[in-house]
Amino acid sequence: MPAVTGIPDTILIAPDSFKGTFSSFEVADTLAAGLTAGGWKVDPCPVADGGEGTLEVLRDAFDAELVTAEVTDPLGRRIEAAFGLGERAAIIATSAASGLGLIEPSERDPIAASTTGTGELISAAIDAGAGTVYLGVGGSATTDGGAGAVKAIRAGGGLRGARLVVLSDVRTPFEEAARVFGPQKGADPDQVGQLSKRLHAMARRLERDPRGVPMTGAAGGLSGGLWAALDAELVAGAAFVLDALEFDRRMRAARAVVTGEGKLDLQSLGGKLISEVATRARQAGVPCHAVVGTRELDSFGARILDLQVVLEASNADAIRSAGRELGDLI
Repeated sequence: MPAVTGIPDTILIAPDSFKGTFSSFEVADTLAAGLTAGGWKVDPCPVADGGEGTLEVLRDAFDAELVTAEVTDPLGRRIEAAFGLGERAAIIATSAASGLGLIEPSERDPIAASTTGTGELISAAIDAGAGTVYLGVGGSATTDGGAGAVKAIRAGGGLRGARLVVLSDVRTPFEEAARVFGPQKGADPDQVGQLSKRLHAMARRLERDPRGVPMTGAAGGLSGGLWAALDAELVAGAAFVLDALEFDRRMRAARAVVTGEGKLDLQSLGGKLISEVATRARQAGVPCHAVVGTRELDSFGARILDLQVVLEASNADAIRSAGRELGDLI
């Protein structure tokens, strides 16, 4: 309960999604319920890092409406997919046309899966008048190095002067995409080897070599293919989203920040959204706390992130209770 005058009594709530369980909006709203029950004012600010939920959190920032287009799914079937279209800018999630969630586990085919549909969505956005296309590259079923997307964009007339900005949620380079992400897309060890060889061969043919370049391995090398063949810009998704949502301004008006993600682990130290939020809070001198689905990071790791309090909560009731507990601690 707020008790000190002259200090902001608003808590900025900036969680990522709990992947596969709760959206960032659901986490923010549930934490807000717990904090407001303790007498705090809240500023819900659901966030994303270029992966899951990026389109949803950026729609308001870009005043974007949802537009649908008929495109190709990872296995070549025709589907309807949506993207956000604002004034002169579009927001596209790779998962909308090339996502792992579009195919059944028994259908997963990491060798054949293609990003063609994502390229078709990019072309549709440019057709609709987008001068800049922001592409979030999380959640793909593909490891084609962006070959399908590049071919589809060129078939649609190319970028035609539009900027293509890739919002990456990882820093993995192109040549590591199969090894790092292939298994989660259904690739067995032999297929990982095949995919790696294919990526190396592709890199040698591209206009510029994406190997060794940070962020080119996102979405099975999609980001690298777009960078090498179409001069796409690669940016850190977490930083971009926070800037678009005016996170720094909102943080300076808050007494504390509450962030969160599904799993707090060693990867959280490597530029994931929770790390970006915690770093900005530390630099501004604003206390930062976290609510996570599961915690695999020890106290030393949490101190590296400068998280004051870390609470585990894996269901809605627990998240609401965590919000109430943080309200008492803050």
